[in-house]
Amino acid sequence: METYGLAIIFWYGILHAFGPDHLTAIADFSIGKSKKKTMTVTTLFAIGHGLTLFLFAKILQTYNISDAVLGYGDTISSIVILSMGVYLIYMVFADKIHLKKHVHDNKEHIHIWFGHKHKHDSKDSASAFSIGILMGIGGVRGMLITLGVVESQNVDFMLVGAFTLGVMVIFVGFGGIILYINKNLLNSKQNIRRVFATAGVISLVVGSNMILS
Repeated sequence: METYGLAIIFWYGILHAFGPDHLTAIADFSIGKSKKKTMTVTTLFAIGHGLTLFLFAKILQTYNISDAVLGYGDTISSIVILSMGVYLIYMVFADKIHLKKHVHDNKEHIHIWFGHKHKHDSKDSASAFSIGILMGIGGVRGMLITLGVVESQNVDFMLVGAFTLGVMVIFVGFGGIILYINKNLLNSKQNIRRVFATAGVISLVVGSNMILS
C-alpha cells in the first residue's frame, strides 16, 4: 500500500503541475534566463510549493479549518499571477527590459535584464522559491483529498516528497520549453517586448479566470 500510495501522490503532483497558474508562474520567471538559472528557478519553485503543502497539511490535521477559509489560498494564488502579469506588462511599456549581446569563446551570448543596471544576483531564485510557497497554499485542499484516499489523511514527508517530485518533473520539463524560446526567439529587442508582453497578458487572463471561477 505504501508504494501504491506514493505512486498515486506522485501522479497527482504531475497533474497538479499542469495547472495554468503554475505553468504561467514558471514562464514568467524563466523567460530570458540562462539554462542554469531556469533550472534553478523551476526546482526552487517546486520545492517551495511542496514544503508549503506539507506544512499546511500538517496544520489542517490538527486544526479544523473551514473550506471557505481554505478558499483564500486560491485567492492568494490568483493575486500572485495577476501581480506578475501587471509587472511584466509595465516593464515592457516602460521600456525597462534590456538586451546585450557579446561574443565569448567564439560564441554569441545574450544577456537580458530588467531595470537600468545588469546585475548578477540571487533575487530571481529567492523570488521563485517565495512564489512557490505562496501558490502552494492554493493546492492544499486538492492534495488533502488525495492523501485522504491514500493514507487516511496521514501526511508524512515521503508522501509530500513524492508529490514535489511529480511537480518538479513537469516544471523542469516546461522549463526546457522556455529555454528553447529563450534561445530561438529572444534575440532582438522587438522579440523580447513581444514575448514578455504575451507572458504578461496570459498571466492577467489566467489570474482573472481563477478569481472569477
